[in-house]
Order: sequence, then C-alpha cells, then structure tokens
Amino acid sequence: MKPYGKQLNLKKKVSYESKKKSEKISIIKIKLIHQIFDTINISLLLLIFTLFFLSFNSQRKWSNTYKNLSKTRAINNNLIDYISKIEEYYISELESINTYRKTKPEDLIYLDKPPEKKESLFKKNLSSFIEGFKNSKYQSGY
Repeated sequence: MKPYGKQLNLKKKVSYESKKKSEKISIIKIKLIHQIFDTINISLLLLIFTLFFLSFNSQRKWSNTYKNLSKTRAINNNLIDYISKIEEYYISELESINTYRKTKPEDLIYLDKPPEKKESLFKKNLSSFIEGFKNSKYQSGY
C-alpha cells in the first residue's frame, strides 16, 4: 500500500490467466447477447414483412370490394331513376283517367247520313271516255 494524501491506494494483483479467463467469459457472454439480439431483430423483421404483406393483400381485397359496391350503387341509382320515371308515367295515366268520363247514350250526338248520289252507268262511262281524249289516252300516232 502506498499512501497518497489521506487515501490509501489498494492495487489488486490479478494474474494473467485469471484476466484471460474473465475476458474469455465476457467475450462469450457478449457473443451470446449479440446472437439473442440478432435473432430477435430477424424475427421482428419477418413479423413486420408478414404483417405488411397481409395488410397489403387485405387492402387490395377491400379496394376490389369497394369498386364492386360502387358499381352496384350506380346500377341501383339507375334503377331508382327508371322506377321513378315509370311511377311518374303511371301516376299521370291514372290522373288522366279521372279527367275523362265514361260516355252514356245521352251524351252521343247522332248525325243524319247524307244521301248517296247515284250516277248512271252511261254518264260515268261517257265522262271517262271524254277525259281519256283530253289526256291523250286514246289518241293514235307514232
């Protein structure tokens, strides 16, 4: 022991072999700790990539489902438009039925039948013969 001021310095004498053993043990412990952390890191990376691809797949499925739902909604909107137009047509037809009333025999107006003019056959043939001459139907020539 060497006195230094009011303190005493104690130096422990460690043999070279015990120092070498402790370094060997500490290196083995450090390698084991590194191996454990490497294993944990690799397993975490695998877990992250697996969950990433699962979520990507589910996102793709959801996108397809949403696209199908959008198409279905568009078709339903078109159907609703067609149905409303048909309803509007039928309602207008029903309203027009109420504006017309059924007729009764008292409501009908009877007209007298005009007398037919009877022409004689001779007069009819003579008039067609004269018209034929006027239209050049009976003329001969080149």
